[in-house]
Amino acid sequence: MAKASVIARAEKKPKFASRVVRRCFKCGRKHGYMRDFDMCRICFRELANEGMIPGIKKSSW
Repeated sequence: MAKASVIARAEKKPKFASRVVRRCFKCGRKHGYMRDFDMCRICFRELANEGMIPGIKKSSW
């Protein structure tokens, strides 16, 4: 879980467009971020396993 100050800093508009840091809306993690879902891989997996993300299901073959 990221500190509140780090999350607040990421929400501010950066001076340059290349400095944008995309963070998970749920936990604030910046690595393993998926733009399509606006969350990190860990939160994505948790919510997908619970069935909270529409259209996503665990594949097995």
